[in-house]
Amino acid sequence: MSISSSSSPTSTITTPTMQNDLESCVSAVEGMLNYRFKNKKLLEEALTHSSCTESTSYQRLEFVGDAVLGLAFANFVYLAYPTVDQGILSLLRAANISTEKLARVAVRHGLYRFVRHNALALDAKVREFALAVEAEDETAVYGGVVKAPKVLADIVESVIAAVIRGLLEPIVTLETLPLQPVTTLYELCQKQGKQVDIKNWRKMDRNICSIYIDGKLIANGTSDQKDIAKLNAAKEALEKLNKTVINHMGIIYEVNEMNEIESAKQKLHELCGKKKWPKPTYRIENEVGLAHEKKFICSVEIETAYEKLFYGGR
Repeated sequence: MSISSSSSPTSTITTPTMQNDLESCVSAVEGMLNYRFKNKKLLEEALTHSSCTESTSYQRLEFVGDAVLGLAFANFVYLAYPTVDQGILSLLRAANISTEKLARVAVRHGLYRFVRHNALALDAKVREFALAVEAEDETAVYGGVVKAPKVLADIVESVIAAVIRGLLEPIVTLETLPLQPVTTLYELCQKQGKQVDIKNWRKMDRNICSIYIDGKLIANGTSDQKDIAKLNAAKEALEKLNKTVINHMGIIYEVNEMNEIESAKQKLHELCGKKKWPKPTYRIENEVGLAHEKKFICSVEIETAYEKLFYGGR
């Protein structure tokens, strides 16, 4: 089915018959929003009704968009009307995110023409509502003549969610959280029992951040902005620590092995504490490999009440 370029409400919403139709829908909506999606699939999903069982529908995005709109308008009315009580603020928010209001947004901006579906009954309902909206004053938010199809409000919410997700990419996940330099630096030093001290100061028109670990200057970062200077300093500190990290026991290891090693060390220290043994002694027994990929053969020694235990490993 071809896509009409007209914004007339006599146009019908689309059916997913051809791939070029879908591409046309995406392109047209991007132009309408003045926004280009890196992930086009998000917008395709946002425009797909649940009747298209072979495709992912907008329902999950609509759930997110509903929450986003609610928060956005709550913030707007709170700031716009500082003397108005909570009850009136709730009414204002509800009016702005109602099905009636959002359905009119879908019609007045022509968004309704790009809904993908396999439910023919939707066409008649949407067309009837669109004609009623065209006959209204442009400022009307409630007509009451024709009931607003919920699908139109859902589409507005799902498209908003698709845009918001795109704007927030890349999203910080549990897997990427450790890549945040300042957080990683604090966690690294905390596990080693080291004290991190971050000092910010200015020199001329530059912000300077200095990072000290156990009182020793490790890294400096500079920028016009204080937060960026701190970020730069944390990155430099981690780069230095990434080469070789020396903890208070003297063992050297790679940062990417830190979690595993620290977990084992913690368990060993707990065991020594329960048995009332002295703290383990760590030593580097040998170095192997080229300079850029050097490995260390280390040992740990524990002196118990009965004998001296020794273990070596790479």
